[in-house]
Amino acid sequence: MLELVDIRKQFANGDDVVVALNGVSLSIANNEFVAIMGSSGSGKSTLMNVLGCLDTPQSGQYFLDNQDIASLDDDTLSQIRNQKIGFIFQTFHLLPKLTALENILLPLRFSDEDSSANERAKELIDRVGLSHRMHHKPFEMSGGQRQRVAIARALINQPSVILADEPTGNLDSKTSNEIMQLLTELHQSGQTIVMVTHEEEIAEYAKRVILMKDGNIQSDQHG
Repeated sequence: MLELVDIRKQFANGDDVVVALNGVSLSIANNEFVAIMGSSGSGKSTLMNVLGCLDTPQSGQYFLDNQDIASLDDDTLSQIRNQKIGFIFQTFHLLPKLTALENILLPLRFSDEDSSANERAKELIDRVGLSHRMHHKPFEMSGGQRQRVAIARALINQPSVILADEPTGNLDSKTSNEIMQLLTELHQSGQTIVMVTHEEEIAEYAKRVILMKDGNIQSDQHG
């Protein structure tokens, strides 16, 4: 469960103050698939950063699995980012010198890696349909394949929630649909997913669409 209560965040831009989040309150239950939409400057990226514990609001409260995030120290926050949140980015963020399998295992370098980690990574790479690319490096794979590796990496620590920031932004329409089918299957298996997108056809895969404007939630529609 993710719960935001009256979250406010603003930035200085020269002499101006930009209000990114203007008292946002929001609850996302376990096993929801939520899309967050809005134009540039609407606050959707700042909202995603707060949800991912990458940014701290000036006021308000954020509870992740009933933990008040503001009460946690930096080390605990790092553990939460690594173990409870899986990140998927538009630009994949794979390390070029590592193979697909090694990239998937990367988050475990910062946690208590167990003896089953390698098998779990192989199961995940099979789940995303890339067993035959296990030992290939990113430059040897297509954009869609790289994003599948990124999805498997996001799942390796069995996170409470996956945060996907424009996961199809660098992909053609056919590959985008394949990636969204994969995310849909993950949701159907019980995974909580929160996704930022500017594309309506991609947002339609979600069961709930939140539209942001000027740092506020303009609409919140359940499919």
